[in-house]
Amino acid sequence: MLIPHVLLAKSQHGGGSGKLLAIAGALGLLALVIWAIVPRWRSVLPRPLRPAVVALREIPGTRRARAILGGYERWRSFHRTTGLFVAMGFVHGVLDGTPFSQAPALRWIYVTVGAIGLAFYAYRELLARHLVALHDYQVDNVQFLGDEIMELSLAPVGAPMPFVPGQFAMLYLEGASGWRRHPFSIASAPASNLLRFTIKALGDDTTSMRETVQRGMPAVIRGPFGRFTHAKGGKSQLWIAGGLGIAPFLSWLRALEEDPAPGQIDFFYSAADGGAAFVDELDAIALTHEELRIHLVNTSIDGRLTAAQALATAGGDPSAFSVFLCGPEGMVHSFQTQLRHAGVPAKAIHREYFNWR
Repeated sequence: MLIPHVLLAKSQHGGGSGKLLAIAGALGLLALVIWAIVPRWRSVLPRPLRPAVVALREIPGTRRARAILGGYERWRSFHRTTGLFVAMGFVHGVLDGTPFSQAPALRWIYVTVGAIGLAFYAYRELLARHLVALHDYQVDNVQFLGDEIMELSLAPVGAPMPFVPGQFAMLYLEGASGWRRHPFSIASAPASNLLRFTIKALGDDTTSMRETVQRGMPAVIRGPFGRFTHAKGGKSQLWIAGGLGIAPFLSWLRALEEDPAPGQIDFFYSAADGGAAFVDELDAIALTHEELRIHLVNTSIDGRLTAAQALATAGGDPSAFSVFLCGPEGMVHSFQTQLRHAGVPAKAIHREYFNWR
């Protein structure tokens, strides 16, 4: 939207500092966008053009630029300047607000929205780190659950972090290249003396954790965050997890003694191995809670679970269910659509927005 704005805007007050701020803000945002896209160039360029890019990447000067600009942490550090470039655009709009003289309501809407956004940016960058508590932990145990999943258990060094089942926290671990941070759903119950995270090897850092994380390593936890809780639901609930989306549900299940659900629970876990890593624990929990029914779906044999199958298995009127979802974005979106078509009210469908972290 910036490009047509620059091409079409004709302001009588287009010079001076307002114009300079607009140019600096637009170029800064453009550079950050390009920097975000470049590492994913294979998904952007058509296949016939990819060999040329591969050849370009091997040029000595290009390799030097990749070394300087490469790495998520470096990109993230520069990405935090996004708000500064937005602020430049905001001030440009105030100084060069040609339409405002004819529409005072538009002026105040613009100023209000811009000021709120910049206030949140300033809070996030300047104050949040001082207001959100940090908690010292150390690695107590690392358990490997298959080739890709591991469960990390942390013991508090001092006062433990209080949290509500279903929340997530920011985990800081020290690696070969310094401290790295990741947001993970908490998989343990609040009453446990250990804080547990179920982690899947999805990126470079989470893959390297399998080799680098060891007992006794220091860790720092920031949080907790999130409001994914079954307390929002009614007496008949469906909990539907896909893949690593089981993590917040593990916290709910492990905390049923001290934080019971209000009624009948049908928990569906859909995974390529049928949840083999968690079968024994889930069965043990179900034995002590009559209100809980466990349904494991092996997608490699049974195919993908559908909302119709889940509702039919649970039985009852679809409009009476409260549904909680966590899993891959495609799965969650598909279930939301299917559930609404089946008669589940939109307000009764809750999901964990872990992809927004």
